[in-house]
Parts: sequence; C-alpha cells; structure tokens
Amino acid sequence: MKELGIYIHIPFCSSKCYYCDFVSFPHQDDKIDRYIDYLITEIKEYRELLKEYNVKTIFIGGGTPSYLEGKHIGRILEYIYKNLNVDTLEEVTIESNPETLNREKLKLYKEYGINRISIGVQSLNDYLLKAIGRTHTSMDFYRNFELTRNLDFKNINVDLMFGLPNQTIKDCEETLEKVVKLGVEHISYYSLILEEKTLMDKWYIEGKIKLPGEDIEREMYHFGINFLKNQGYKHYEISNFAKAGMECKHNLFYWQLKPYVGFGLAAHSNLNHKRFWNFNKFKDYYNRLDEKRLPIVEEENIDREMEVAEYLIMGLRLIEGINKNAFFNRFKIKAEDIYGDVFEKYKEQGLLYIDDECIRFTPRGLDLSNIVYVDLLP
Repeated sequence: MKELGIYIHIPFCSSKCYYCDFVSFPHQDDKIDRYIDYLITEIKEYRELLKEYNVKTIFIGGGTPSYLEGKHIGRILEYIYKNLNVDTLEEVTIESNPETLNREKLKLYKEYGINRISIGVQSLNDYLLKAIGRTHTSMDFYRNFELTRNLDFKNINVDLMFGLPNQTIKDCEETLEKVVKLGVEHISYYSLILEEKTLMDKWYIEGKIKLPGEDIEREMYHFGINFLKNQGYKHYEISNFAKAGMECKHNLFYWQLKPYVGFGLAAHSNLNHKRFWNFNKFKDYYNRLDEKRLPIVEEENIDREMEVAEYLIMGLRLIEGINKNAFFNRFKIKAEDIYGDVFEKYKEQGLLYIDDECIRFTPRGLDLSNIVYVDLLP
C-alpha cells in the first residue's frame, strides 16, 4: 500500500500574532463544536479514496490546535484511527503555544497517540515576544516544557524566529543557547517574512517598525546554523535542525513530494497527481459538505513537467539535496538531461554542488535559493 501523510487544520487561536497570515480566527469558541463535526464529516467523505493508503504521519496545525480542549483533538484522532489504515502510523504531531498547554491536555494527547509536540516559542526575549503579538512569556514556555517532559514526551520541536523588529544577533544567541540547554530534539529556525495585509507589514510600510538589515538577517541565520551544528544538531532542511533520527517525518513528506491530504478549512492536498485545496470560509466549507461533496475550492493537475520541477525545488530544500538515483528511479530520466544547462550555470556561480550522487545547494546557494528555483519552474 502507498504511504500517506495527513494534515488537519484547526483555525482557532487565542489571538492573532502581528505577522500571521494563516487562516485562523481568535476567540470564536462558539464555532468549535460545529467545526469539529464537519471536519470529521470531511474525513468520512475520503474513506473510500484513502483505503489504498497507509497513514504514516499526522500533523495537527493551525491556528493553535492546543487552544481547543483535548476532547476535540481526541474526537478527530479517534475517528481516523477507526476508519483509516493506521497500522504503520509513526508520527502524530500537534502544534501548540505555551500559554494554551496544561497537564490535562498533555495527558489526553498522550492517550490519543500524539507522540510529537511542536511548541511555538519564537523567542525567549519577552520584549520581542510582545512586539510581535505573542501572548505567552518565556516563563510560560519553561513551565509547560517541564510539564511535557514530565509526561514523558520524547520528541519535542521548538519553533524560533529571527529577523524580528529590533532583534539582535545576541538575542538569537541567547535564545538558542537556552533552548539547546533543555535538550529539545528538533528546532525550526525561521526568518520573519512580512506577508501582505498583516499588521506587521502595514507597520513596516508606515515606518513604525524597523527590521534588521539583510546582512544582519543572514548573519543571524548562519550563526544559528553553525551554533546548532556545533551542539550536535543535524541541519537537514533549510530551516530545520534535528538530533540524530529525530527529523520531522511529516514535513519530509512535503519535501520528498510524497502524497498527503489536508482536512479542514483552507487545507491543501497533493494526491494522485493533483493539487487541491479547501474553502477558507466556514459557510462555504459547511455548505459543500452538506451537499455530500468534498469542500474543494480549486484543483490543478500536476503534469510530468511540473512534477519534475517541484521534485527538484522541494528536494533542494533538504541539505542533502537530490539523490540522482532516486530521481532516475522515479522519472526514468536523468535530471541533467532536463536541466543540465541550469545546473551548470549555478554550479559555476557557486550556488550548487554536483557530484556523481547528488545535486545540492552550497552554503551560498541556501541564501540565494529563490534565484535557482525560478529557473527550475516550467
């Protein structure tokens, strides 16, 4: 049977962070019960289609899934366990914010088979947290991290951000040192991206906030890479670091272009050579399911040319890059026979490293990856 990753979108949260452009809604608790009902209905509509798949990973994201009561998460997972093929399920992740975790929820997560907790920390500088609209403090994180460990969760990810307003390299260093000292298994280290129509984008345009310059932002990134590698973490994807064997299996589905299906508002899927995504408004999502139809707002076919391009673009996000044999086994053609001129161009510019086994970014290529991606698009 084919392997499958599942993403579940929980669009509720306690407050909207100033940089957030995800489909999420603060303080709409009255919608939660109905949403969970419909989300389970959506999963039910997929049972026949997914009977040929073994679910390998489940990722519950948002929004803030930990904002919900544990019983809501339990309803979703119990339905999946009873109705889909989960005999070879390896990883179940839930995203959380420190202020929404507690012992009761964590105990329920354990009972429901969740074995990976991803905590959105972003920084351990309380001033910076307040400046980006986070509602937790560093002490909230420490308290709930200890709770998580005491309940024997052995796979914890911490999300961190750099390039924040008024952030310094020293801030990044202090946060990384404190997180590493706790022995977390996985660290995601992301650069702030100002998305259109977010509060921070508006403030930046109006000159109300100032971001670190490009050189400083890149220095923050490379400091993080060097520091984490020296602390024994494997840099395995552009923004992700893990202790040995603790890479995020679910995200590897995306980067290795394996099939995945998303349930819930605005969730995306990649299945059977099609990419499709759901409505992002409750009313539309509910109405389509009431009609006994999948709540898909749009879809597109992925032809061979696009699949090749996406395989290369996503695969180059991985530090080990593209394995040439794996590419040939999948497409029955050598990557160089399609993109030889592009590869040679960026090899000469020092952005790509190419040998008999792989094609991967150089350290400089990681900084200029978007330039390469443009030339890979069909």
